[in-house]
Amino acid sequence: MGQSSSTEHDVSPELREVQSLAASTGSLPSLQKAFSLLSDPQTNSIPLHSLQKCFDFNFDNFESDQQVLRKDCSLFFTHLGSAIIDLFFVTNKDGVNWLEFLRGYTKCCGRMVSSSLFNNLFQVFSTTCSKAGLSVDLQFEKFDDDCKINGTLSAHDILTLLSICWIFSWDSKTLKSNTGKTEGKCVLPDISHLVLSAIESCAEDGLELNFWDSVVSEMEIRLPASKIHLWALKNIPNLADCFVQFVYARLCHLTTDEVDKSEPSCSSAQESSTSAISEVNLLTCGWAWAISLTLRGSVCEEISRICFPNDSDEINQHLLYRSSVHGKGLNRFWSNVEGYNGPLLVLIAASCEDGDNTRRWVIGALTHQGFENKDSFYGTSGSLYALSPIFRALTTSGREKNFIYSHLHPTGLYDAHPKPVGIAFGGNIGNERIFIDEDFAKVTVRHHAVDKTYQHGALFPNQGYLQVEASVLEVEVWGLGGTGSIEIQNSHRKREQLFTDQRRKIDLKTFTNWEDSPEKMMMDMISNPSAVRREKR
Repeated sequence: MGQSSSTEHDVSPELREVQSLAASTGSLPSLQKAFSLLSDPQTNSIPLHSLQKCFDFNFDNFESDQQVLRKDCSLFFTHLGSAIIDLFFVTNKDGVNWLEFLRGYTKCCGRMVSSSLFNNLFQVFSTTCSKAGLSVDLQFEKFDDDCKINGTLSAHDILTLLSICWIFSWDSKTLKSNTGKTEGKCVLPDISHLVLSAIESCAEDGLELNFWDSVVSEMEIRLPASKIHLWALKNIPNLADCFVQFVYARLCHLTTDEVDKSEPSCSSAQESSTSAISEVNLLTCGWAWAISLTLRGSVCEEISRICFPNDSDEINQHLLYRSSVHGKGLNRFWSNVEGYNGPLLVLIAASCEDGDNTRRWVIGALTHQGFENKDSFYGTSGSLYALSPIFRALTTSGREKNFIYSHLHPTGLYDAHPKPVGIAFGGNIGNERIFIDEDFAKVTVRHHAVDKTYQHGALFPNQGYLQVEASVLEVEVWGLGGTGSIEIQNSHRKREQLFTDQRRKIDLKTFTNWEDSPEKMMMDMISNPSAVRREKR
């Protein structure tokens, strides 16, 4: 290998610089191993067919409800490997040497601003579609360190792009979890909420669209690519990371002896639990993936485990409360979330009347700490989400810190002005942005003008300025604090149960004398309430 065969003093400045860039991503050791496995010892270069096979896989076990989308994705991934090599890697007659291998990797996976990552994603999408014979209207004006995107995308183009990014995420998570030898299926979830979000944000002003009953595949609309770019940067800023993670996983997790023996397959993963998640729980795989695109760090990893689980037990481990299973109401809710000191995702499905129609929508709130029984707002950070029918992420505005309000019935002294009992997010007491009553029967959603904690934006289509009261259909709470938070909650429950058992125990030695027992005193008072009794001192 070029790097290992060179001593420190004869490494060229150019190679040293590229190695430094690769090391800044934390991938240099993995890239060294990948190059040693893929390269030809005679030429010290990776043959083009070996590098291309790292990115190619078939779609024998890929499932989607839309046959046109399935066909387009299959064509896309057939030509993806050659497109990546053409865009990022410089080849010679022997293939790709160590210097160009590192340079190509840093071009697509190196540290750079988000807009540059999106430019790479759009170029990969356009080039691969061109090779596959798929019509996409995208043009690029390249400058020294920047690129301007021109052209338009249809609703189907946006759906295809987002579906490809989901497959990138699915594949990288599958390879990372070391399940690449298990047969299974890749089931594409419903991500129409993301497409409708892009259409709502990028469509021309004055264009009336019905998002309640829209079918993405039937929508004939074209949107400027530059606006799509800005929409993605604002609403799903980590979308371009899907491609970065895919390239890293394919080069660093798939570099085994099997690379040259057989073509990697989309079917080489565990049975996807996508359908099981969407059928059993309120949170769908598509919604979980969309939320993960707005997050980073440990919270993003935890929600990715819900989106791409290894088994159903891992899903159930994250689900703390579901109203249809555990019962509706604040007390039932509290008994399941009390003691969980970690990030939580709360989902609310509701329905309201809109003229002659009943509209069903789903919203969510992400908290970065557990719930507390307080009569005031608290919290350090959080986000609100519109999930269905349109996706929208409303992060913190930085002006106020009224993130969470969770108040049970007071157990202390009488209060002439009691605080409302329920759960709220944003706004202020009595004028909350989202408020769920104590019975979990009604949810009130107010205009963003009352809220200075979260960013402006509607939580469902045609929300309007007036407050909306809707019937609660389902409430779910998902724990995103990892196994540590679950263990702490279990310890809290055991401790509370121990205290409860201790309070229920009666010390029989104290009441061995009938004359001194409370029962004797009560019976005497009932039989002769006016009898004179001397107080013992």
